[in-house]
Amino acid sequence: MKNRFLELSFYNPFIQFLLLVATLFFLIHITKKLTRSYIVKNAIEPHRRKLILNLSYFLYYTLALFISLIIFGINFKEVIVFASSILAVLGVGFFAQWSILSNLTASIILFFYHPMRIGDTIKIIDKDFDLQGVVKNITGFYVLLYMPEEKREITVPNTIILYKGIELIKKQNNS
Repeated sequence: MKNRFLELSFYNPFIQFLLLVATLFFLIHITKKLTRSYIVKNAIEPHRRKLILNLSYFLYYTLALFISLIIFGINFKEVIVFASSILAVLGVGFFAQWSILSNLTASIILFFYHPMRIGDTIKIIDKDFDLQGVVKNITGFYVLLYMPEEKREITVPNTIILYKGIELIKKQNNS
């Protein structure tokens, strides 16, 4: 009788893992509700909501992974060697593609300091090329501009938007 109690106790790693998964689902549910109410209250754009949710999911899943490793007794020295190897490869890859890293950094800056929104008409201030269009989408790497005069869409890297500067020609109607 005592062995059966110990198998179903809190000290069983599988019970701990199930509690972790339940907690993870609960946190995700609460985060969705809080984010939705914050978005409605502060009139934040839907694509920013998606970005906030994705970042919180990444944080939750990473934390759950590390807690799972603790629950199942994985040796952290091996995990640290594995993680450092992956980070070294990613570091070399980012160094080789410096523009990718700079675009990601620029997108973070544009996210928190948002001079433009989807639907705004902007002009990129540059002496070499004249770009003016309506912002259709803002992603992690580029801004999609629709140029109505030429009836075409172009992608502009976020670093161009950040470094060159922009002029807001016309704000969208509902802002």
